Amino acid sequence: MASRLKEQYASEIVPVLMEKFGYGNVMQVPKLEKVVINVSSGEAKDNQKMIDAINVDLSQITGQKSVVCRARKSVANFKLRVGMKIGAKVTLRRDKMYEFVIKLFNVALPRVRDFRGISPDSFDGRGNYNMGIKEQTIFPEVDYEKIDKIRGMDICFVTTAKTDEEARELLSLMGAPFAKVR
Repeated sequence: MASRLKEQYASEIVPVLMEKFGYGNVMQVPKLEKVVINVSSGEAKDNQKMIDAINVDLSQITGQKSVVCRARKSVANFKLRVGMKIGAKVTLRRDKMYEFVIKLFNVALPRVRDFRGISPDSFDGRGNYNMGIKEQTIFPEVDYEKIDKIRGMDICFVTTAKTDEEARELLSLMGAPFAKVR
């Protein structure tokens, strides 16, 4: 499945981007570098089993073991101390990244109720795209009966594009369902 997207990138996406942006060399064409999925929970500081549940969900969704994230600063208002476990993240590269992107764009996002597309305005100015998902149940790997709590996640697409326009075109050619701008 991932090889299909890589082949499509080489045969269809690269020529379109080279023509549209006038690149002189194939190495100038932007590509997807990595995808970072982050889940954090305020309740995790009190309940260690919450971190275990987050790790299980991320492992099922991505097919890769997650890394526990710890607090960097102490915040008295949140009763948070340095080193407390507050979430988990996964960085996907190569084949697992492409498999996740295909699954996200073609299977998971269409399962969102009243889905009209993802926001085309969530670029950071350097060609990276960030989006949030409100519940992990949109992924087919997650068994609805076994989840203890519905939690969201942040997904960051890191590209080698220099501008947001290049990155938007790259992601839309890869199948990103951007919402139509009115």
